Amino acid sequence: MTIMDMSNAPPPAPVGEISIPRHVAIIMDGNGRWAAARGLPRGEGHRRGVEALRRTVRAAGDLGIGIVTIFSFSAENWSRPPSEISELMALLRRFIRNDLADLHRSGVKVRVIGAREDLAPDIRALLEEAENLTRDNDKLMLVVAFNYGARQEIARAAQRLAAEVVSGRASLNEVTADKLAAYLDAPDLPDPDLIIRTSGEQRLSNFLLWQAAYSELVFVPVYWPDFDRATLEQAIVEYRRRERRFGGLAAKTGS
Repeated sequence: MTIMDMSNAPPPAPVGEISIPRHVAIIMDGNGRWAAARGLPRGEGHRRGVEALRRTVRAAGDLGIGIVTIFSFSAENWSRPPSEISELMALLRRFIRNDLADLHRSGVKVRVIGAREDLAPDIRALLEEAENLTRDNDKLMLVVAFNYGARQEIARAAQRLAAEVVSGRASLNEVTADKLAAYLDAPDLPDPDLIIRTSGEQRLSNFLLWQAAYSELVFVPVYWPDFDRATLEQAIVEYRRRERRFGGLAAKTGS
């Protein structure tokens, strides 16, 4: 796996000339480093990251992408300094208060994955508000991975399936990959065709480990606040260069 060379990247193809992945997942990395490189506080990087998210959602809708999953706050992010966590939660509140109406008008459906039990009541209520208001929208689905970790998600799924076995509602012979997948946070959604990580880092960082089994991974060397439609289109062009065999010999057509 290599970082996409932005210096030699082809110009973005017109929308009609590239086949668009159905589901794109994004690890939005580099807010703090973007700010540090400019002598700004980390909070300014996070604020600019919200602007990049707005641009990306608009671009995804224009391009015809059906699902965008964003890694907004990981289960491990709670180890950050309390002041930064407080600022991130404030940004979430402002995003939902200021942007939810626009998302709703644009036909965006919001789904949230991740553990909710231990969240502050007001944060949990905001997430539920976003889901409830946009439940019937169908232009684009924005899946927000909040308080999310892939290992934790798989463990939760295993606990649910184990409870089925213990209660007698399922047998050990029924413990299969497909059965376990049915207990993940969003089992009805297709796996991501393309996972993009910004900032040049080349790892998944506990994001969608189960669902990423056959995803194409593209790493771009720009920090998240600088991510824009052109970068998204370049990542999709790179995605289209890949042969997706899904473990077989013959390449399958892209989404």
